[in-house]
Amino acid sequence: MLELAVKSLIAYLLGALLGALILGSLAGVDIRTQGSGNAGGTNALRTQGKRFAAGVMLIDVVKGWCAVAWLPLWAWPHHSPDVDLQWLRAACALAVTLGHIYPVWFEFRGGKGVATVLGVIIGLSPGYLPPLLLIWGVIVWLTGFVSLGSILAVSALPLMAAWREPAEPALLAALLLLAVLVIFSHRSNVLRLFEGNESRVPWGRSSKQRVR
Repeated sequence: MLELAVKSLIAYLLGALLGALILGSLAGVDIRTQGSGNAGGTNALRTQGKRFAAGVMLIDVVKGWCAVAWLPLWAWPHHSPDVDLQWLRAACALAVTLGHIYPVWFEFRGGKGVATVLGVIIGLSPGYLPPLLLIWGVIVWLTGFVSLGSILAVSALPLMAAWREPAEPALLAALLLLAVLVIFSHRSNVLRLFEGNESRVPWGRSSKQRVR
């Protein structure tokens, strides 16, 4: 259990290294004071441009991957056979996402966790990546809402796992809890969606309909 606790803590601290705030500190900006106030890739793109946003996404995706693909396999001097690798990966997946959303280094004000979850999926089960991106892309193209695309795409993951890999309870539990975390982190977006105040991307079918 000590191995599980220590590696989960490391995963959390890794998740708390937000790409937007690290790059922002180098550039002398805090994007939490700009745009939507969120320290994630979407707000980075809207307020700082494509190159900045690409760097943010890269950092947040890579840390999610490292937390589940590398950290659980890290040699532990007192490894216990009772620690199942799949459950260890699931714990690290949740911890790194929590670290991104509630980073101890940055006053517990982080991002929405989507890019980090993307990295987690690549590390846990990359076969889920194509349908995840497809769902996200279709929803955003049809509606113009990045938040809605993110919520629905991540919410589809546990359903796919229940259908494709019902014998993998650790994976199913991880994906279900990740979906809950992402939905909770988007609660302000959900409120704006219901109020009709959520921002849309300037491309896709929805933008063409507004132009007409």
